[in-house]
Amino acid sequence: MKRLQDLVRPNIWALKPYSCARDEFKGMKADVFLDANENPYPNGVNRYPDPLQEQLKQAISPMKGVPVENIFLGNGSDEAIDLPFRIFCRPGKDNVVAIDPTYGMYEVCADVNDVEYRKVPLTEDFDLDTDALLSACDDNTKIIFICSPNNPTGNAFQREKIERVIKEFHGIVIVDEAYSDFSSQRPLRFDIQKYPNLIVLATFSKAWAAAGIRLGMAFASTDIIGLFNKVKYPYNVNILTQQRAMEIIGNATLLQRHISMILEERDTLIKAVSLLPICKKIYATDANFFLVKVTDADGIYHYLVEKGIVVRNRNKVHLCGDCLRITIGTKDENTKLLAALRQYT
Repeated sequence: MKRLQDLVRPNIWALKPYSCARDEFKGMKADVFLDANENPYPNGVNRYPDPLQEQLKQAISPMKGVPVENIFLGNGSDEAIDLPFRIFCRPGKDNVVAIDPTYGMYEVCADVNDVEYRKVPLTEDFDLDTDALLSACDDNTKIIFICSPNNPTGNAFQREKIERVIKEFHGIVIVDEAYSDFSSQRPLRFDIQKYPNLIVLATFSKAWAAAGIRLGMAFASTDIIGLFNKVKYPYNVNILTQQRAMEIIGNATLLQRHISMILEERDTLIKAVSLLPICKKIYATDANFFLVKVTDADGIYHYLVEKGIVVRNRNKVHLCGDCLRITIGTKDENTKLLAALRQYT
């Protein structure tokens, strides 16, 4: 890769970050806080949260197998997606490259930051075309995005192909592993020490059943994590989110059981849907959802909505014509879906 300083926007490299009150006495012990203009009367949320979420990172570190200093926590994965644009990409000059189809937030963040977004189609069977991906890059390409397992296709890409991109690209490679807890493939977050240009994203929203608390994670070199912390807003993860995340981590056994139940239901539901007359093809999945090509995606989608069942219509997404994306629900929810689909004519 290029030197990190050569990849970072000059104004960001020179940026003096905002110093919040809690940063200034870090490492010292105190029990009287008269530094942050807070209301002193306790109600559980009258004090600002830890700006670097140290206690929470200490709990996440063994869970994810990543050192504390290599962890960034954000307001959902969306913050961890947006920050690299602000750190590395000069508006109106630089570009990023991403697979297509994939998670739509990458393109939204590119548009918000006035950064060219270059789409590289997957193959017809949704595989990664590494040659095309690397060929789409030029001297102003700062980031490549790869979501694996991918959304909306559900499949995980071969590690060898992703690693080739990381090794041969001179910029930053972001691998979004939001669904890796449902996959048998070894996560790339374990290799961040090996690849200094790698950023791996994860989330509490999927397997960890905490979409409502909006907590995203990024794993990277200490230098890149330092840049994230330099640019982020001071108190980006609120105290309620931090507290709830600690409770969730403490109940990891139950969550692992739920993951097993989701995987079991996934196999059962896929088999049942594959037997329906409306089903033309079900694509392989490593996630908690699957993509199915049906006879009439628009018609079936609206029919299900009328039945009070919401799936995701991907009919207008590149390579996903007449496809629905179906998330694995509880056994009762999946039974209701199947009953409705069996009645569709």
